Amino acid sequence: MSSIPIDTLKCKYSFVIYLITFLGVFSFQEAKSQTSLPALEDVDMLMTNLTVQLEITSGIDAMYNFDFKVAEGQFHWLKSHYPEHPLPYFLLGLTQWWKIVPNIENTAYDEAFFTYMDSAIYYADIMYKKDKDDPEALFILAGTWAFEGRLNGERHNWTKATFSVRKALNYFDKLKSMPKSELTPELLYGDGLYNYYVEWIKENYKMLRAVMWMFDSGDKELGIEQLETCGKEAFYTRIEAMYYLMKVHSSKGGKMIRAIQISEYLHEKYPNNPYFQRYYARLLYYSGRYPQLYKVSKSLLERVEQHQVGYEEMSGRYACFYLGAYYRDYLGDRKTAAEYYRKAIEYVEAIKDYGSGYYHYSLAALARDAKKDGDFELANEYYSKLQMYAVGRKKLQTEAKQFKKEYKKLRKQRKKEGRNS
Repeated sequence: MSSIPIDTLKCKYSFVIYLITFLGVFSFQEAKSQTSLPALEDVDMLMTNLTVQLEITSGIDAMYNFDFKVAEGQFHWLKSHYPEHPLPYFLLGLTQWWKIVPNIENTAYDEAFFTYMDSAIYYADIMYKKDKDDPEALFILAGTWAFEGRLNGERHNWTKATFSVRKALNYFDKLKSMPKSELTPELLYGDGLYNYYVEWIKENYKMLRAVMWMFDSGDKELGIEQLETCGKEAFYTRIEAMYYLMKVHSSKGGKMIRAIQISEYLHEKYPNNPYFQRYYARLLYYSGRYPQLYKVSKSLLERVEQHQVGYEEMSGRYACFYLGAYYRDYLGDRKTAAEYYRKAIEYVEAIKDYGSGYYHYSLAALARDAKKDGDFELANEYYSKLQMYAVGRKKLQTEAKQFKKEYKKLRKQRKKEGRNS
């Protein structure tokens, strides 16, 4: 029921966008109280200065934990000290990005996102023109262009996305060719993702092989090793490396136990992050860990109902579907399960995401129960929606068509009995 961010009609561009979005997201260690920051001319790289890192840690953690007021306050404070450095603008742009993540269709934050990222590009470009070998400028340029390419790709602005992608790749290649520096561990993140996904896509999407010749061969096992090392040793990209390791290990051929360990860590570290909480619930569901699934899903739904930041209809459909599965498959309580499945359907229909697998399987569960209870009229309503919206899901389509045939015969039989009575 998950989807891969690759548009088959624009596979070449979106594939590249997918691979390079990892370049810019930072994670930091625990925060300290604010102290006086060093003058820009007194540091080699602002990103690797320990005082600066300690001072903005609370903002980074707040961003991941969806406390955007704290995060933006911290980053604006940094900007007031370094108004002509790209880092604070980049961080402010990332904050807008994380506002978008829970519901990628939400365009409310696009303008602010591009404004901050463009400002980061402007100041990083000034640094780059002064010194073509400035790793900090190259890193931020690669990251900002990558994120702009990602969002333009999500918005199907393919011309802009392609331009941004080419820019990002150009700076990233220059960064990789430079001598070893304090940023070197961060580059394992990009190398690891590329090595893994370029081969994964070849294996799983044969239709894309025609364009894969343009990319160097990868190595899935090496890619996983690089991401693991990055998750242990990197300073800026540690959390993002762990995030992708979670996705890698939860896919076919991965280690589900490792995926669950990582997702549990991310959820516990950032308990107010709806995306991490949803993913953790998803892995608990697929691994059949129902008692824990109930706790996480119940918490997820409560946050939605309380209108907590980031917890919207998208999270509601996840929570209700998993709670429905818990009551139906684990407790055998079809009545309570039906209540949650109906809520899942309501959340999906509120945002008109009719292609959602959670929508389809909630409809299927309700349809089967209605049929089992002899309520064929209600079953017909659910199966009719399945026929209309579950396009591409052959088993569900076949099930719905078979019921329709039976339902048609039943109606004829009832009419006949009515005439004869």
